[in-house]
Amino acid sequence: MSDTSSSRHSPIEDAQGLAYGSFMAAVGVLLLTHLGFVTGQTAGLAILISYATGWGFAPVFFLVNLPFYWLGYRRLGLGFMLKSFIAVAAMSALVATLPAGLQFGHVHPALGALLVGFLTGSALLALFRHGASLGGVGIVALYVQDATGFRAGWTQMIFDACIFACALMLRDWQTVGWSFLGAVVVNLVIAINHRRDRYVV
Repeated sequence: MSDTSSSRHSPIEDAQGLAYGSFMAAVGVLLLTHLGFVTGQTAGLAILISYATGWGFAPVFFLVNLPFYWLGYRRLGLGFMLKSFIAVAAMSALVATLPAGLQFGHVHPALGALLVGFLTGSALLALFRHGASLGGVGIVALYVQDATGFRAGWTQMIFDACIFACALMLRDWQTVGWSFLGAVVVNLVIAINHRRDRYVV
């Protein structure tokens, strides 16, 4: 029997989990955009919109997630919705402010893809285990997992495939290929480590 359900975390533990997840996800996004990569989930949708329009990622990401909160509230409860809203808002704020103190130099695309994958995967795991997500597809994926047992990582991977098909219209195939490697790492980390029978949000 799991002893790591979000219902057994104290408020301080939840706050730490949300802070860690939001921060690591923001660092992952900064590295990803530094490399010109794309990614999946609603972050990937926001990045594509940002690349295509020149709008900043942070406000686009925040706005893209707004329609999904009702689903999160209906299926997973007010606590999950509020925590997800906080995580998305914190990540958006961090992406907008961290560049003042964090800059990247040369990063090989292969290493960058792995780093982005592991950073983002660990961030999402922390959020999931503390009863939150980064909104959007994460909420839908958890809804499907809770209802059917179909793992959240696989649902996200299907959505990611659609995002990457669109990305080929904005980025060269090599960049999209490295980006896809990073997305595969993210989803494998989640699929292997986040199981409904162990961690329930």
